[in-house]
Amino acid sequence: MTCVYDFTLPGLEGGSIDLGTYRGKPVLLVNTASLCGFTPQYEGLQALWTQFQKAGLVIVGIPSDDFGHQEPGSAHEIASFCQRNYGVTFPMAARSHVKGRDAIPLFKWLDSELGILARPRWNFFKYLTNRQGMPVAWFSSLTPPTASRVRNAVERALKTES
Repeated sequence: MTCVYDFTLPGLEGGSIDLGTYRGKPVLLVNTASLCGFTPQYEGLQALWTQFQKAGLVIVGIPSDDFGHQEPGSAHEIASFCQRNYGVTFPMAARSHVKGRDAIPLFKWLDSELGILARPRWNFFKYLTNRQGMPVAWFSSLTPPTASRVRNAVERALKTES
């Protein structure tokens, strides 16, 4: 059986992000973009990371240029933008495709697990996995990371045993 911990992503600033190193921790995956109306959600994601990192939550940003050409920059430009404007310290993957035939394996797996309604239709879709690495919730771009629905789902995922 496949789970989130079976995937490795290229890191934004080189190297890779082996999701297997987070085994036993809930993971919130977010497809991001720097030039989107939802880009200020980075602030809320950073706040969630700051609040719940010690409890075990992992947040991984996955920049994508799939929607409206809103992530055109280089890896260095994306990293600088996130750090300078939002103080992002959570792991960031390299820019990747998150929809269609060219989607990275992680997003193809999320699609197979969650179905058509959960497919990212814009930037800042969020996918939460439990401590077993299985998806338990997803949120559209319209749901900010600071929403009580997101916070409650994170708290439930943190309370469950691995």
